[in-house]
Amino acid sequence: MAKISAAEVGKLRKTTGAGMMDCKKALVEAEGDFDKAIEILRKKGQKVAAKRADRDSSEGVVVSKINDDNTRGILLSLNCETDFVAKNDSYVELANKIADIALPLNTKEEVLAADFDGITVEEKLVEQTGVIGEKLEIGGFEAFEAPFVGGYVHGNKIGALTGLSTKSDNAEEVAKSVSMQVASMGATTLSYKDFDPAFVQAETEARIAAIEKDNIELGRLGKPQKNVPEFISRAQLTDEAIANAKKRFEDELAAEGKPEAIWDRIIPGKIERYISDNSTLDKEQALLDQDFIMDDKKTVAQYVESKGAEVVGFKRVSIA
Repeated sequence: MAKISAAEVGKLRKTTGAGMMDCKKALVEAEGDFDKAIEILRKKGQKVAAKRADRDSSEGVVVSKINDDNTRGILLSLNCETDFVAKNDSYVELANKIADIALPLNTKEEVLAADFDGITVEEKLVEQTGVIGEKLEIGGFEAFEAPFVGGYVHGNKIGALTGLSTKSDNAEEVAKSVSMQVASMGATTLSYKDFDPAFVQAETEARIAAIEKDNIELGRLGKPQKNVPEFISRAQLTDEAIANAKKRFEDELAAEGKPEAIWDRIIPGKIERYISDNSTLDKEQALLDQDFIMDDKKTVAQYVESKGAEVVGFKRVSIA
């Protein structure tokens, strides 16, 4: 049996991240051959990975990397099975090293095939599955380019990148603030103008049906009923729809006996409320149309405009 020194064990541990005993066993099995010991540990990782392939990797960390001139950024989630592993410093270090490798790449497939100290990232994850004993995988990956890219990561669990049309003195502040909005509110598109009409129509029908169903139960219980909107997005609020709403408000004011001379002071507020009540989808999913989390008296669009900036896109990755 080959005599294995503590220095050899330490070197293998530093190279692979495996435990001291696993490293010693691998070196003994390899009769002191360092490269063969690495291969033994990798094969162990393959066996563990195969056994845990069906496991749920719903924990992990989200990391972000942005290049030096703020024109490109990536978001990446390295997923594992338990929060205990996700909080380990060496695990976060691994995620950050993969993110460094991923910065110039465009797809998750490219990241997995990229070099990681002589092996691919995918092989490294298999190796570390054997070391850690949990399924490891890249869960989410987004790459993004813009004239200025800034970002924000919340608690290692949710990350967002925001692209601005120009680089200005306050670009970093604006991009971070909007990225915080994206991380917190989870928009799916930039503006209501980007919604597919078929999607809006399907959502409208589904939401109205759900409210009407709720109202049947509320009525049975003698409770106030929910308002049933005509629409759910500004994409549906055509000039004709607004004109029809205005006519209804005028008829209501006339029926209430309100002098026509004061209608101009009342109707704009009613129109504003009508638009708000009939654009719920926008506030949920369209970034620029959402209420700004740092000042709910403004929309995100109004905040960005007040800073002389323009958002051209965003990306978001979270741990499921």
